Amino acid sequence: MSVRSGQQFIDHLKATPRDVWINGEQVQDVTTHPAFSASVEQLAKLYDMQVAKETEDQTTYIVPETGERAGLAFMPAMNTADLTKKREGYLLWAQQNFGLMGRSPDFLNCSLLAFWEAREVAGKNGPEFPKRIAKYYEYVRDNDLFLSHALLSPQNDRSKPSSEQAELHMRVVKETDEGIYISGGRMIATLGPVSDEMLMYSLPGLRPGDEDHALMFAVPTNSNGLRQICREPYTLAGQKSDFDHPLSNRFEENDSLLIFDNCFVPWDRVFIYRDVQLSNEFYITSSLRNHTAHQTNTRALVKMQFAVGVAMEVARSMGADAFLHVQSMLGESLNHIEFLKSGLLHSEVACEATQVGTVRPLLGPLQALRTYLPTAYPRVVEIIQTIAAGGFMMMPSGADFLADELKEDTQRFYSGANISSLDRARLFKLAWDLSGEAFGTRALQYERYYAGDPMRTRAMNYMGADDVEPKRLVNAALALAGDPEPAKR
Repeated sequence: MSVRSGQQFIDHLKATPRDVWINGEQVQDVTTHPAFSASVEQLAKLYDMQVAKETEDQTTYIVPETGERAGLAFMPAMNTADLTKKREGYLLWAQQNFGLMGRSPDFLNCSLLAFWEAREVAGKNGPEFPKRIAKYYEYVRDNDLFLSHALLSPQNDRSKPSSEQAELHMRVVKETDEGIYISGGRMIATLGPVSDEMLMYSLPGLRPGDEDHALMFAVPTNSNGLRQICREPYTLAGQKSDFDHPLSNRFEENDSLLIFDNCFVPWDRVFIYRDVQLSNEFYITSSLRNHTAHQTNTRALVKMQFAVGVAMEVARSMGADAFLHVQSMLGESLNHIEFLKSGLLHSEVACEATQVGTVRPLLGPLQALRTYLPTAYPRVVEIIQTIAAGGFMMMPSGADFLADELKEDTQRFYSGANISSLDRARLFKLAWDLSGEAFGTRALQYERYYAGDPMRTRAMNYMGADDVEPKRLVNAALALAGDPEPAKR
């Protein structure tokens, strides 16, 4: 097979009903349910770009082994130019949703590429495991499937290891000649209800005794024994007007808790099995973060550009950009964009070789950006809120502009600096959707915890630091001092 169109993506979802619950209701068809239909539509638009003549070369590549097209995120890069091409593809997709859809298909596609490049590491589990990873990578690539995942155990008791909460945490409960059976919970599967497959693996931190939890495997989302319970949706299709909620009506990514209940996984889909050390190491040694941080920092660049643009337009709409303190905040915001651009380019120019002869982006600058965004993006949102101030609270709904009795008042009292009342209200509604509504708050929280606990992530930067040059400079400076000498008289 080759890349799918948006309609083929939708058709596959319809043909694979899954056990999804939201607001106490079991969902019969995720493509038409008002909690999911908007995100399905947005994802379908991304898939359509892969088959459109004007964008297929920017979003796909020709697989040498098959002669067919595949999503660009699957492409092994041979040089900096390839990495730049991939970034431009990520950028094009992210621009379609203003960087607000953090789990578009390219995210886990490039994750799977990382696992394919590092597949031999899984050979510590046995010679068959690298072959399984390679086969699964090819299967997902050639069928253009959309993957979701969930990396965290439920927030039950963080003071205890998984082995002491076995009934709650995802684990193997049975093994047969055909495969294994999985039970337990995992969070948070973003867009899980509308995915094709679940790719499950663990973050580092498993302890001796957690062998039953040390797993990496993949299952179709419609597998028997796999249930998803979704958080309350921030919007439902048709419930709110686009004028008042232009972003949340389109780009809401629902999140779910995965519950496995004796879910069967055949052996050819098991990639790490009951090896705590390997499970802990694989997240690092696979260089997964090199690829995912390249994709997500590109997406974050678009999101940052959008948020900064909103801040500037809000300031200009009421002439606030004439004040020094506002100019300072906007200048601060613009710096974030340049930092993101610089880190992305650095990671490509200074790319590193893999063990299979390809190259991957350099992790250092990308990880620096990922630990920087948890404070940088919330700061820009705070700046939007600060500049808009009480203007957010006074804006009428779109329906007020349709009331004849209010026409004169809405035209007079909501106008801005060289902007009409209607246009100013439209801008402020957009800004509030991004920075004040539940949708925007989730978008902020998403950046804050995207790579896990920010404190832990920064600590990992130190523990894995390349300190050769800083240490050399310090030693060179220390050498200037020499040894103590008697004072010269």
